[in-house]
Amino acid sequence: MNTYDVIIVGGGAAGFFAAINIAEQNSAIKVAILERGKEGLQKVKISGGGRCNVTHAEFIPSELVLNYPRGEKELLGPFHQFMTGDTIDWFEKRGVELKIEEDGRMFPVSNTSQTIVDCFLKEAEKHNVQVLYNHSVKSIRLSEDVMLSEVEASHTQETFLLETNQGDFSCKKLLIATGSNPKIWNVLEELGHTISQPVPSLFTFDINDERIKDIPGVVAQHVEVAVVDSNLYSEGPLLITHVGMSAPAILKLSAFGAIELAKRDYKFDIEINFIRQSFEDCLDQLKALKQEMAKKTVYKSTQFDLPKRLWHNLVLASSMTNETRWADLNKSQLEQLAAQLTKAVFKVTGKSTFKEEFVTAGGVNLKEVNFKTFESKLYSNLFFAGEILNIDAITGGFNFQNAWSGAYIAAKAISQEFALLLGGKS
Repeated sequence: MNTYDVIIVGGGAAGFFAAINIAEQNSAIKVAILERGKEGLQKVKISGGGRCNVTHAEFIPSELVLNYPRGEKELLGPFHQFMTGDTIDWFEKRGVELKIEEDGRMFPVSNTSQTIVDCFLKEAEKHNVQVLYNHSVKSIRLSEDVMLSEVEASHTQETFLLETNQGDFSCKKLLIATGSNPKIWNVLEELGHTISQPVPSLFTFDINDERIKDIPGVVAQHVEVAVVDSNLYSEGPLLITHVGMSAPAILKLSAFGAIELAKRDYKFDIEINFIRQSFEDCLDQLKALKQEMAKKTVYKSTQFDLPKRLWHNLVLASSMTNETRWADLNKSQLEQLAAQLTKAVFKVTGKSTFKEEFVTAGGVNLKEVNFKTFESKLYSNLFFAGEILNIDAITGGFNFQNAWSGAYIAAKAISQEFALLLGGKS
């Protein structure tokens, strides 16, 4: 039996962050990370296109939580304990300086995720955290009368027993940080925890439509998007791709609509306002342009700061040719163009993964977790951090901030409890 004071299941962002903070706060605690892969921190490596989007430059908790479709209410308290500024400070104290980009995303100044990976590996080694790779947890159960490594011999506690593919382990405190892992969710269900049904979040929309055909790479900077027959709405930049649409406006919609869109089997209609004006206001402007630009062709007279290629396609979709002049527009054509600009409907036929940054909505039911400590309400000494919980965010560094905050708060609770057990020994 391999015995540790604390075992962390999962060698990702939340797992390493928790382990390092536990060991740093109390060096007497024997900490191990069990990682099923041959190496850890894989999501850290690929995030942000290999640059690692560490967090987001939002420093007000009540504003930060608005980026979490699931977890908004629960994270408000934790963000008052460990916030974006604390994340920046944590990394800077360990030699990793972060920078803010125009859209608020924060990356290491080095522009490579390897900087974050190296920081974690260095800190784990410095604080004697044992990282055990290729260790896949098969089951978790409870036992009594198992001694803890650093606790006085007279002191026995209820203990967690973990069966792995490389032997059995025991610990007094257990933190699960495996992300969206169905096998571990099954293990937790066997322990009595409720798992909210996992569904994909942060995905792009598959759309086959002549209006966006042959213009991949075109970006409309400020659009409004709504799912027809629902309350789902988003706004922001929109990117035309080879298979449909992406960028923040679409990704936010996919995150906040994750459950509803799954129910629709990813087949639904969206309505897009490309210029964020009402149909009536747009029509009035088009009528004015009909007078002002009478001799010019509509096709070549791009308006509303739209990309030329998108304007061309919307004009052609409004019963015009590339030779139609403004002066020749009839009422129907003006109304059709106004409709294409302000309430164009597109049929979504499916979804695609957003780069490698897969995020899942679902996980441990939030009602079963104490968010002052990230401890299970069903089992004392069982903690959670990161996407194992039914918490997810839009793209932009918010999922990592959830990982850092939860892991830090759980680590603090764990190390403080051990300080009491060990009589302040550190």
